[in-house]
Amino acid sequence: MPFLIGPVLTAGALTHRPQPTLPADGGLLLRPWRAGDAPAVYQVFQDPVMHQWHARAADSEEEVAGWIRDWHQAWEEEREAQWAVVDAGSGALLGRVALREIRLDDGTAEVAYWTVPEARGRGVAARATTALTRWALDEVGFHRLELLHAVRNEASCRVATSTGYALEGTKRSAALQPDAWHDMHLHARVRGH
Repeated sequence: MPFLIGPVLTAGALTHRPQPTLPADGGLLLRPWRAGDAPAVYQVFQDPVMHQWHARAADSEEEVAGWIRDWHQAWEEEREAQWAVVDAGSGALLGRVALREIRLDDGTAEVAYWTVPEARGRGVAARATTALTRWALDEVGFHRLELLHAVRNEASCRVATSTGYALEGTKRSAALQPDAWHDMHLHARVRGH
């Protein structure tokens, strides 16, 4: 049965070139992950705040090195796009920003982020999310980006709101985290709006 509409984005929309390094305001860079980032990511995942809002833990630097290899493979397969957020001057890791759940045919993806403890409250997640959003919507041509966070995660809600992701509603009992099922806020940005 033929489709009545074509895909929003076709295969190769991301991988027709290497994963880019993206500048962000305030001296930030979004760059592809490197094998040498594993120790810093491992340290971030020892933080209790990460355990509160993420379902994943890191038991070793070797495990994190495997994640980084998986992130590179996900880019090649156009399933996910993960960036390290670093200080442009020092190269210090400040966080992560990503497109997850990429659906090229529909032109949709989910934005996700975290920051290292020392970077929290400094606008790092918002500046990185803004840069990623601009690239995804304006350069690549995604139609819709969604952003989900636990309703109780007020800091994440501030990032979503400050970067223009409109709150569309609440997904009840939508994410199982270490302490319980959580209601999730659904925010979104649509190209051209």
